[in-house]
Amino acid sequence: MNYVVAIIGRPNVGKSTFFNVLAGDEVAIVLDTPGVTRDRNYTDVEWNRKRFTLIDTAGIEPKTNDSILKHMRKQAEIAIETADLVLFMVDAKQGLIDADFQIGTSLKKSKKKVVLVVNKVDNMKDTSDIYEFYNLGLGDPVAISSANRAGIGDLLDTIVEHIPEEAAVEEGTETKIAVIGKPNAGKSSLVNKLLGEDRMVVSELAGTTRDSIDTPITHHDKTYILIDTAGVRKRGKIELGIEKYSYIRTIKAIERSDVCVILIDGQEGITAQDTKVAGIVHEKYKGAILAVNKWDLVEKDNHTTKKYEDELKEAFKYMDYAKILFISALTGQRIHKIFDLVDEVCENRKRRITTGVLNDVLYEAMQLNAPPYQKGKQLRIYYMTQASDSPPTFVLFVNDRKLMHFSYLRYIENKIRERFDFSGTALKFVIKEKGESQ
Repeated sequence: MNYVVAIIGRPNVGKSTFFNVLAGDEVAIVLDTPGVTRDRNYTDVEWNRKRFTLIDTAGIEPKTNDSILKHMRKQAEIAIETADLVLFMVDAKQGLIDADFQIGTSLKKSKKKVVLVVNKVDNMKDTSDIYEFYNLGLGDPVAISSANRAGIGDLLDTIVEHIPEEAAVEEGTETKIAVIGKPNAGKSSLVNKLLGEDRMVVSELAGTTRDSIDTPITHHDKTYILIDTAGVRKRGKIELGIEKYSYIRTIKAIERSDVCVILIDGQEGITAQDTKVAGIVHEKYKGAILAVNKWDLVEKDNHTTKKYEDELKEAFKYMDYAKILFISALTGQRIHKIFDLVDEVCENRKRRITTGVLNDVLYEAMQLNAPPYQKGKQLRIYYMTQASDSPPTFVLFVNDRKLMHFSYLRYIENKIRERFDFSGTALKFVIKEKGESQ
């Protein structure tokens, strides 16, 4: 059993700052702008040998007519339903206000276990500011200052007191899937369809998903982590502040993923920005699936699919190993094939080839096409070995690395791919001169 703790409260009471302290990284965007954390964010926390999943949520505005704020409130409500324990965070500097009472009343109706957290208490020796929060009727408040890292240990002690011993979980080995692409390609819609619930904010407003959101999902008894990312815009259109942070967050999401689903708008067609996004995946040596979305809206004849596949192979020449899938996030058409492809790609990423067999392929390749000359000197490749997997990494020992032209290295890669199934994953090559350590 995985124990789930959700942080809820009004906007700007410090939920994301607290979340980031426990996550050990700036996982959630923190800016003094209401609504910056629009979706839920997840991280695993361990304290006193007990583990729990912490959910950060958007601020709750109990009364609002704004569509985005309403959607944010719905996200928080789903988090409360999911949670075993709720941290209700309030602001010591602002004091107790009517919105806090309204949220507190909702929590009482939910029958969930609640820990009342009073944030922004600057002087931990004088916590008189917290007394008025007893009026919420939610038990003893816990005083903290997320910004100053004060009182965090006491709060964690309180949290783990609620966690049963059997809630300990094993180290996560889930496959991480990053869903990436241009804004409004349908990333959040795809994640929502896979999850079967509106877990991401879906809006026609470009850039609605500003953070990278981690969401666990089980399919056929296997657990995956879906990472929904902010849309990657053209560099010239990246504004300072939130947009810049979101772009960086997308890059980080790619880095920590195992497989990236690169979503392409089937109606709009392949754009230069699609190839740039895919280029990042290729450069990071990740598994890759090119998913053409909105396929239900594309006018088709008997040749449409083949023609589109040819266009994909032409546009993404540098990653012709990528899997291709035509889907509709709106109707659910073929979306569950994503998991089958992810499993296949992950299996290929873990494939290991013995040094003897690998060198048989290498020597055969060199006999068919001899290594190139440059300025009268010929490249000599002594042997090749696989150093690691995920991604499959091969080390070639040569007489002079400057003689290894990228075209010949690509030739060797193609020969390896012809012999072994590495479809869906990039291969990494390291060139070393004889005598250098592996």
